[in-house]
Amino acid sequence: MTASADSGEVVVYDLDPDCTLEDVSEGNYYHATVNGVVDYGVFVDLSDSVSGLAHESNYEGSYAVGDDLVVKLTEVRENGDLSFEPTELDDYETVEVGHDYDISDAGELSGAVGETVHLEGEIVQIKQTGGPTIFHVSDETGVVPCAAFEEAGVRAYPEVEIDDVVRVTGQVDERDNALQVEVDSLDVLTDGDADDVRERLSAALEERAEPHETEPLVEWPALTQMFPDLEEVARQLRRTVLESRPIRVRHHADGDGMCASIPVQYALEQFIQETHQDPEAKRHLFKRLPSKAPFYEMEDVTRDLNFALEDQARHGQKLPLLLMLDNGSTAEDVPAYKNLAHYDIPIVVVDHHHPDPEAVEPYVDAHVNPYLYDEDYRITTGMMCVELARMIWPPITEELRHVPAVAGLCDRSKADAMTDYVELAESEGYEEAFLRDVGEALDYEAHWLKYDAGRNLINDVLNVGNSDGDERHRELVSFLSETAESEVEDQLDAAMPHVEHERLDSDAHLYRIDVENHAHRFTYPAPGKTTGEIHDRKVQETGEPVITIGYGPDFAVLRSDGVRLDIPEMVTELNDEIVGGGVSGGGHLVVGSIKFVPGMREEVLDALVEKMADAEIDEELQSTTVGHEQDD
Repeated sequence: MTASADSGEVVVYDLDPDCTLEDVSEGNYYHATVNGVVDYGVFVDLSDSVSGLAHESNYEGSYAVGDDLVVKLTEVRENGDLSFEPTELDDYETVEVGHDYDISDAGELSGAVGETVHLEGEIVQIKQTGGPTIFHVSDETGVVPCAAFEEAGVRAYPEVEIDDVVRVTGQVDERDNALQVEVDSLDVLTDGDADDVRERLSAALEERAEPHETEPLVEWPALTQMFPDLEEVARQLRRTVLESRPIRVRHHADGDGMCASIPVQYALEQFIQETHQDPEAKRHLFKRLPSKAPFYEMEDVTRDLNFALEDQARHGQKLPLLLMLDNGSTAEDVPAYKNLAHYDIPIVVVDHHHPDPEAVEPYVDAHVNPYLYDEDYRITTGMMCVELARMIWPPITEELRHVPAVAGLCDRSKADAMTDYVELAESEGYEEAFLRDVGEALDYEAHWLKYDAGRNLINDVLNVGNSDGDERHRELVSFLSETAESEVEDQLDAAMPHVEHERLDSDAHLYRIDVENHAHRFTYPAPGKTTGEIHDRKVQETGEPVITIGYGPDFAVLRSDGVRLDIPEMVTELNDEIVGGGVSGGGHLVVGSIKFVPGMREEVLDALVEKMADAEIDEELQSTTVGHEQDD
């Protein structure tokens, strides 16, 4: 710095509060404020960290605390002490001096505990506790909580809002094995300063959001062609984590739905842990819940929206991104999507049910479904989501090699690639019979968990993120699958004598069972599973095309083997043809469920059977493989 301006006027420097000793020079003039009066002089502040003594021998008169004055820096001693001389200037020019900050990285503070650091970033969450206000600051490297204290329970820096770009100065502290910055100052950046930081953060975020390049677990062009769309979903999910926006997953409560959601949850939690200093971030930023119906019901969306708004108010969080797995592709989902459209909640769908893209795509930000590639349900959601999870966090690959086979067996996939998936699982020590047991155990646990995610239990059953070893996993799966099979036998002993049979004009066998009156209620297996088990037995018994209907007062569960039903199309036709029937539902070509008005049951079922009689026999859809999927 120089002591004179180009005009010849004397320059008096006005230091930014964050300026340090590096920003001053002997012989220059500075604006100062008296902060203390002693017998031998006055202490003055030039900034928050630059202060010194003006000795009484260097001035006449007196000063009081808070007085503003101009001083000349006369000496910087070796120990850092500063000496000043008060000066009266008739004519001078004031030049503001900003501090040249040494900006630290939020994600790399582990070696700076006890040190004062400067951070620049965006406010992504503001949480008021009973003590300090916690500002979560995101920069190019991660997110760190910064604690600012005004007084107990009182909001510090009330002018600061989410999405503001700020500069924080404070000391790095470690609390409960987590890093936190104790705030000394927090300033909102504006104009060019804010624009520069936003531009820098945006470029870094785009780079960090990029998904990892992965090779598919098996060679399967039908699935590989979907990788660009899956990569885009992975990019969006990683970006969502980096922005500290919560992710709420809704998945179908069956084996394939859990094989889809558990790997994605595991991958995202690992990424959250890498990018956030707060150890509680995983709990706040990710929630997974099952949906009993194969679509997003109004009950589900109402609960999700209520929790999201409460979390926003209580924890200062952004509204979440909704990730739909193994559901979300049909017109039945649209009423719930319309409800979310009133809020800033992005929707991403990865599903393999027969979609209605014209209905759902106006409301979703991304939609991945094999039917959009002229493929079908044989590419299960679990298969897609294992690849999605690997794009998000590749190190989990070793724990996921068996999961696509479980997903395919649960959902009765007839894909040729199933052979490769089963062989891949067997190479990891999972024989095919045990994979089927895993699927049975998943269905059993899903039944009793109802609307609970059952996080740790389901992870143990699927053996993903399980740190307790293979032995307990096998014992648990064996116990659950054997218990489930025993209860299935009890159910079938009650139901099989009441199964009705007829031969359709297509020569397919049709079996019907009133599961409301001829099966145990409120126990395992549920009506969908009961229908599926009856269906599997009849398929094995006849070796011919089979259709099975399990019905109750206002629902019917549908299964077919060797018959191309196109259940979504049938539902659409029934709803149009039967006035007052209230028909809704969906599914795949060979499995699905419908609902209707109870008083119209006979008319709906009769019309349904007529359509089934006209359905095409398709040998490619015929198999004697016993599956596990259920639709309640």
